[in-house]
Amino acid sequence: MSLQESLALIQRGAEEILRAEELEKKLLEGRPLRIKAGFDPTAPDLHLGHTVLLNKLKQFQDLGHEAIFLIGDFTGMIGDPTGKNVTRKPLSREDVVENGKTYQQQIFKILDPEKTQIKFNSSWMDAMTPAELIQLAAKHTVARMLEREDFNTRYKSGQPIAIHEFLYPLMQGYDSVALRADVELGGTDQKFNLLVGRQLQEAYGQKPQVVLTMPLLEGLDGVQKMSKSLGNYIGIAEPFDDMFGKIMSISDELMWRYLELLSFTPMGEIAQWKKACSEGANPRDVKVRFGQEIVQRFHGSAAARQAVENFESRFKQKLIPEDLKEISLVVASSGRPVANAICDLGLTNSTSEARRAIQGGGVKIDGQKVSDQKLVIPVGGPYIIEVGKLKIAKARLVAEEGHGAVQ
Repeated sequence: MSLQESLALIQRGAEEILRAEELEKKLLEGRPLRIKAGFDPTAPDLHLGHTVLLNKLKQFQDLGHEAIFLIGDFTGMIGDPTGKNVTRKPLSREDVVENGKTYQQQIFKILDPEKTQIKFNSSWMDAMTPAELIQLAAKHTVARMLEREDFNTRYKSGQPIAIHEFLYPLMQGYDSVALRADVELGGTDQKFNLLVGRQLQEAYGQKPQVVLTMPLLEGLDGVQKMSKSLGNYIGIAEPFDDMFGKIMSISDELMWRYLELLSFTPMGEIAQWKKACSEGANPRDVKVRFGQEIVQRFHGSAAARQAVENFESRFKQKLIPEDLKEISLVVASSGRPVANAICDLGLTNSTSEARRAIQGGGVKIDGQKVSDQKLVIPVGGPYIIEVGKLKIAKARLVAEEGHGAVQ
C-alpha cells in the first residue's frame, strides 16, 4: 500500500491527528510503528462504541505496525474523571482483574492474537517508588491541569477535585513513556490525557507520540454516547439475533456513521451505496449488509445467515401486520423503562401488569423475549413491542421533555 493509501486508511473516521506531518514522517521511516490504545477495565463487557478504537488499531496492524492493547488495571483503580462533574468511585483490584480477563477474550474478535501485544500498566506503575512518582508529578503543573475542561469547570464552580484525579492524566501519559509509543489512539474525550503523553515523552527524552482521536460513537438513540448505563448500546457478546435486531433499528442517517466507524467495507463502496439510496434504493438493504458484517465478526458466518433469516421470516413474511400504524412515544432523552413504555402504549393497564407479563416471558421487542424488568428502551426505533399473542404495537421513541403516546 502506498503512503497516500495508508494515510487514507488511517484517517478514515478520525476526528483529529496531532500532528499529521509527524505521522507522515514516522511512516516514511519504513519501520513498524508502536501503536497504543488503552482501555480501563471499568465494565465486564465491551460494546460497539469501544470497537471504534479497536478497528483503528486493526487498521494499523493490517498495515504492518505493532498493535499494543493496554489494559489500565492500575489507572482503572483511580478512575478517569474525564467528562464527570464529580470524583469517580475507584474500582477494586478484583474488579479490574476480572474485567481485564473479559477484555482479553473479546478483543481477538477484531485483532490478530499473534500480532497483538497485551500490556498491563500495573507492571510499571506498581514498581514506581514514591520518589519516582514525585519526579513524575514535577513534570506537569497545576495550571496545565486546570486547562482540562472538566477540571476547570469543577474548579470554577467550587466542586472538589481530589489530588489523585490529577495523577490520572500523568499516569496515562507515563504509559506512553513506558511503552515508547509512536502513536496513541483515543476518543475525543481523551485528547487532554493523550497530549500529556506527548509532553511527558519529551520530558523523558523521547520523540513525542502522534495523537489520533476518534469520535465517540452515538448509541441507538443517535444522540448520546453509546453506554451500557443509558441502555443505548450494542454489546459485542450479545446474542446474534439481539445484535442484528438492534442494528436494524438504527436510523437511516445514523447508519452511515456506523458504516464509517465500524465497518471494514471500503469507503468507496459505501459512497456508492449512499448514492444509490439517494436515488431511491432502500437503505434497509444496506443495513442488512452491515448487520451481517457485524454479526459475522463476533458470532461467525452461520450466525450472520441465521440472523438475516430470522429477521426476514418475521418482517417480510407478514408475521407482523404490514399496516401496523407507528406510534410516537415521547420520552426522556435517556429512553423509557420497558414496563412504562408498555403501559404508555396501552398494551397493559398498569406498569405492574407489564412487569408480570415480562416475568412470565410474554413480552418481546423486535422478536426478542424481554427478561430484564429494568430494561430501558433507548430513543429510536421503530420497535415492534408484543405483549402475549394478541397485543402488539409499533413504536418510535422520541426524545422530548415529558412523556406520552402521540398517534
